Amino acid sequence: MSRVAKNPVAVPAGVTVAITASQIEVKGPLGNLVQPLTGVVKVEQVGSDLVFAASEETKHSRAMSGTLRALVANMVKGVSAGFEKKLQLVGVGYRAAAAGDVLNLTLGFSHPVAYKLPQGVKAETPSQSEIILKGANKQSIGQAAAEIRAYRSPEPYKGKGVRYADEVVVIKETKKK
Repeated sequence: MSRVAKNPVAVPAGVTVAITASQIEVKGPLGNLVQPLTGVVKVEQVGSDLVFAASEETKHSRAMSGTLRALVANMVKGVSAGFEKKLQLVGVGYRAAAAGDVLNLTLGFSHPVAYKLPQGVKAETPSQSEIILKGANKQSIGQAAAEIRAYRSPEPYKGKGVRYADEVVVIKETKKK
């Protein structure tokens, strides 16, 4: 059995979990998320905990039990507390402005970039050089942050570009004459 799947997922107050044969649905104050289920993992609700176990004794079933446990734990945390990802814009004239579900970016191109946020992801810009993405789905927030970063990833000589707040960019030494 997967070592990850051995740990039960605690369901906090205010979060409800509905388990059917084909999916698991988690509802909370920040929204609801759905994860499809396959027949290789058994999910049971024991009190206020969710318990995961492999239904077969195959390597795939044991691996999927840990994977599904991690996905459901992220769903429970997302609908109760939420996730956030911070991005920084480094460079002269690099700016960001959130307007509804569109993030307007000025990244040194000849044209402004308008990034449409996926459903369930909200963006805040406390300053022109900071972006905070918030939402309940960890995967969609990470994907949106990666797509925004891909417009202008940090370059190694001056460090200009869009970077994660905790990212360390190693600056290369320039060529000597």
